Amino acid sequence: MVVRAAVKAEDELDVDGTVDEDIGKSRDGSKTDDEVVQREEEAIQLDGLNAAQIKEIREKSEKHAFQAEVNRMMKLIINSLYKNKEIFLRELISNASDALDKIRLLSLTNEDAMAANEELTIKIKSDKEKNMLHITDTGVGMTKEELVKNLGTIAKSGTSEFLNKMTDMQSDDQSTSELIGQFGVGFYSAFLVADKVIVTSKHNNGTQHIWESDSNQFSVIEDPRGDTLGRGTTITLVMKEEASDYLELETIKNLVKKYSQFINFPIYVWASKTETVEEPIEDDAEAAEEPEKEAAEDEAEVEEEEDDKDKPKTKKVEKTVWDWELMNDIKPIWQRPAKEVEEDEYKAFYKTFSKDSDDPLAHIHFTAEGEVTFKSILFVPTSAPRGLFDEYGSKKNDYIKLFVRRVFITDDFNDMMPKYLNFVKGVVDSDDLPLNVSRETLQQHKLLKVIRKKLVRKTLDMIKKIAEEQYNDKFWKEFGTNIKLGVIEDHSNRTRLAKLLRFQTSHSDTELSGLEQYVERMKEKQDKIYFMAGTSRKEAEASPFVERLLKKGYEVVYLTEPVDEYCIQALPEFDGKRFQNVAKEGVKFDESDKAKEKREAQEKEYEPLTTWLKDKALKDKIEKAVLSQRLTNSPCALVASQYGWSGNMERIMKAQAYQTGKDISTNYYASQKKTLEINPKHPLVKQMLKRVNDDAEDQTAADLAEILFETATLRSGYQLADTKAYGDRIERMLRLSMNVPLDEQIEEEPEEEPEEAAEEDADDEEEIIDEDNEETTTTDKDEL
Repeated sequence: MVVRAAVKAEDELDVDGTVDEDIGKSRDGSKTDDEVVQREEEAIQLDGLNAAQIKEIREKSEKHAFQAEVNRMMKLIINSLYKNKEIFLRELISNASDALDKIRLLSLTNEDAMAANEELTIKIKSDKEKNMLHITDTGVGMTKEELVKNLGTIAKSGTSEFLNKMTDMQSDDQSTSELIGQFGVGFYSAFLVADKVIVTSKHNNGTQHIWESDSNQFSVIEDPRGDTLGRGTTITLVMKEEASDYLELETIKNLVKKYSQFINFPIYVWASKTETVEEPIEDDAEAAEEPEKEAAEDEAEVEEEEDDKDKPKTKKVEKTVWDWELMNDIKPIWQRPAKEVEEDEYKAFYKTFSKDSDDPLAHIHFTAEGEVTFKSILFVPTSAPRGLFDEYGSKKNDYIKLFVRRVFITDDFNDMMPKYLNFVKGVVDSDDLPLNVSRETLQQHKLLKVIRKKLVRKTLDMIKKIAEEQYNDKFWKEFGTNIKLGVIEDHSNRTRLAKLLRFQTSHSDTELSGLEQYVERMKEKQDKIYFMAGTSRKEAEASPFVERLLKKGYEVVYLTEPVDEYCIQALPEFDGKRFQNVAKEGVKFDESDKAKEKREAQEKEYEPLTTWLKDKALKDKIEKAVLSQRLTNSPCALVASQYGWSGNMERIMKAQAYQTGKDISTNYYASQKKTLEINPKHPLVKQMLKRVNDDAEDQTAADLAEILFETATLRSGYQLADTKAYGDRIERMLRLSMNVPLDEQIEEEPEEEPEEAAEEDADDEEEIIDEDNEETTTTDKDEL
């Protein structure tokens, strides 16, 4: 194509959206004396074309009209695939990275492939004055035919050809990851922010061409400037008015660091910085300063003056220097084999990507293969994030960052990790996920479920490998509740999680114990794991339910946190041993035949008392009364049925913020009658049996039964239905024990004169005094 070298002034038109000065041939654009930087700038800029040349190019270019499906394709991109406009830069950088990958691959078999330009970089430059953004790579480039094919295929045929191609490749067991990042769906995200897109590209096998489109049609023409790129592609976006923020340096830097900081190739942004440099002082300036320095110079020594004369006269000046600033100096260490990565590298990487100032407590680096292949590094932080359980389950977890081929996709996932592992931080990088889809679509992707499953297994393996002392002292204090919630929520990993549980037990006053350790210490014929729930260890230890167990040397697990009892209820057994709540029915001990005969004889002896308690004294208050095997010091205790609420659980349930008292299941559990267990060796119980045998209508025995029942209710952790009646009974017992008559009334206070009457009397007295004063005054006046 022939382009006129000279054009008349009147022919020079300002055509909007054209590429003028090419990212750096201009000496004025660099604003720096550094010739190397200037040449770098020139390498990625387009040479200037005047308006007449541009007009001629557009007239002679091959024009291609997009087919009708283009509108459908655009709507699909804007409304479905991309709901966040800022990803346009991610897509264009990913495309550039693919082009660089291809030329690097070609150079392995063809030594001349990189002859035109040895550099493999991506460079971004913003031109606010012309409202343009330039992204240049030194990749494989495109010929004229490839420009038409790669940049027009999707637009010309809608998404059907793209989807068909994917389907064909999948049916032939070919990797569809080759389609990811190809110019097509990803490239067209540029129209989210640009009115016009201009692509200048040079391939080793062709001449340099310019492709231009406003999304309605596109044109292609050979570049009249010849080969200015050497090899590669420059994409120039003429930005929409509302997208001007993407021309700001800070915005560009943040987007590159957010999405593309782990791209294999260096990404540079043309940025300015202020530097302090020393410049020689001119003679005139030096002469002006001379008088001010005379006094100081006179006092200085002669030798120092001679030294000063030898030094050049300079001054410090601040200058704005423009240069290429590297954006992705952090390397994706998950891409390297784990054995090659040092411990310090893991710590440094964790602090960089998590913004945490502390070292991680543990980490795991692995590659998962199978249905989906991905690489990952996961970390357990040293301390729990603030507000870990605020909005538990509904708050999004952004600690796991998903990458596809080192390109950040999203951290906006509700289920990348289960809720109870919401403290784990890490990265996941997969080649098997589609890059060109929105996070909403990705959320439903079937491969994510596979990834999630493997992440959970690896996380639990990592936690399991934490040293016991560090686990108990640090991990359990910070994340123990999470593990308990995991037992409740994660059925498939319940056995693994159960091994991570830690509780206080009667075995040690200070050390926590795991269930595996408990089972190892179990007595020879013990077949159950005993536990007692309470608000504190002190309360659990003092409970009447654990008296006999502790006396016989059985170890009891103390559950002192609200979630503990829920956790154990969700865990039916551990290592073949079932759990037994010692506050419920079912606590039995291995006994000899002689002991069994003695117990049966006692039951027969106390049958009148147990029957009297159930049918008369505590009728409608208890399910039954039985002799206890678990009590030693206490006279009696109130025991829940196997599926009823313990006192601790009843307290927790009634304290729920949403509790209205109208829930059917809650009322069912709360209204269940309990079993009263009595201690046949206790003197009060013996005395009560004697009184019942002598007289079943004995009022003192009935009162004693009521008091014992209510006391047992409180000691067993339950709430009394009628606290006033309980208080009245205690008072009655106290009167009897202190020989105070039951009918003696409280001494009444003497009646006091009402305040109003007293005030009226005071007022009357004041009036009388006033009248007397007035009479005296009058008399005095008369005398005068």
